[in-house]
Amino acid sequence: MQLRQIIQAMDLKVLSGDPDQPVEVGMAYISDILSDVMARGVKGAIWITNQTHMNVIAICFFKSLAAVILPDGLAPDDSVLSKAREKNILVLSTTSSAFEVAGRLYALGLRGL
Repeated sequence: MQLRQIIQAMDLKVLSGDPDQPVEVGMAYISDILSDVMARGVKGAIWITNQTHMNVIAICFFKSLAAVILPDGLAPDDSVLSKAREKNILVLSTTSSAFEVAGRLYALGLRGL
């Protein structure tokens, strides 16, 4: 499924990055343990996390993740968003819980790693 279709279907708020980039996404991963994402994250996956600090942007960049979704209305501070814009990292937010986000992504056809 195209990333822009996921953003529209889930009414996700774009905090940084280009939501119209032509990215095919088939997997999602949920974890708040950064070393876990570094070890298991795969290129093009969506990452769901409650973490909002600079290391999230670094991991997204180094693992070439398609996007990160922050649940529960979470948002990083301005310095983190500035780095995300600089690295063209798509940071998305929603008021839904992480559980709901994972369920909706599954219903859209995405699977876990």
